[in-house]
Amino acid sequence: MEWQTLQVAWFALYAVLLIGYAILDGFDLGVGALSLFAKDERERGVHMDAIAPVWDGNEVWLLAAGGSLFAAFPPVYATVFSGFYIAFFLLLAALIFRAVSFEFRNQVDSPRWRRAWDWAFGLGSLLPPILFGVAVGNVLQGLPVDGRGEFVGTFLGLLNPYAIGVGLLVLVMFVTHGALYLAIKTEDALHDRMIVWAGRAWIGWAALWAVMTFATFFAAPGRFAPGHPLFWVFLAGAVGALAAVPVLLGAGRLAWAFLASSTAIACQTAVAFLGLFPLLVPSSLGREFDLTAFNASSSAATLTVMLIFAGMGMPVVIGYTIWIFRVFRGKVGHGGGYH
Repeated sequence: MEWQTLQVAWFALYAVLLIGYAILDGFDLGVGALSLFAKDERERGVHMDAIAPVWDGNEVWLLAAGGSLFAAFPPVYATVFSGFYIAFFLLLAALIFRAVSFEFRNQVDSPRWRRAWDWAFGLGSLLPPILFGVAVGNVLQGLPVDGRGEFVGTFLGLLNPYAIGVGLLVLVMFVTHGALYLAIKTEDALHDRMIVWAGRAWIGWAALWAVMTFATFFAAPGRFAPGHPLFWVFLAGAVGALAAVPVLLGAGRLAWAFLASSTAIACQTAVAFLGLFPLLVPSSLGREFDLTAFNASSSAATLTVMLIFAGMGMPVVIGYTIWIFRVFRGKVGHGGGYH
């Protein structure tokens, strides 16, 4: 296989891994953020129990995406992780506290102890979507990267209005996705409240997507690729799937509404990647400093070997994901616990 073909293949595979992560861990994070608004300790426990069997498997997609970026596009990995160092440190801390909360919450029979870990779970789920969105927003509009591929900006510079807007968009997207999942997994009052939450969060998702799409014309006008036929396919898919969510929700077809939400996330993310291609890190200091799939990739031999291993590993990950969701299908009980 030619080197250029391998580079395009790995760009596409990286996009697929991030889309898979956004769909799978997106509802996990949404459920966790919604736990901050639970009425009592029992409801917060139900939030955790709903995702306890699947959350760690869902995060494998993030690890796979990070590993593929490191191996396939090393200069991009170095630039992004140095530029977003503080943001990634905060992200890592949030994910660690969120993970530990599953194990520690029920280890001590104390309401104060459980409440502390409930806060860790909720805030550890609320912060990552915002940080992910801020990172995406900055990449879309370009980062201050110089000719040596080094980030020369500041952390505060990353907190610009456009990036924060994308961060809020990702948050309401995941909250909608999580509310739909929790509505499927629960019964009675919590079930009914999650349907209301899903409808309200969807309004925020649709409104913010429209606003941020319009804002992209000014903040990052080069990110639209209307000449590419796939652009219209993904855009139509994003609009259609997003519009289908409230219709299916109102009809009580929650599983289909969740599938529509997943499709909308996939298509909206694909539109962003298509607008970037072949860029991985656009430079705001000059197009000659851009890091692309062609000038920042590993050798053809490395990409070939990695593609072989990815071809063997991806079916295992997909198969495990399908199996675990099948095993733990059904409603979450009220009296259970993670352990």
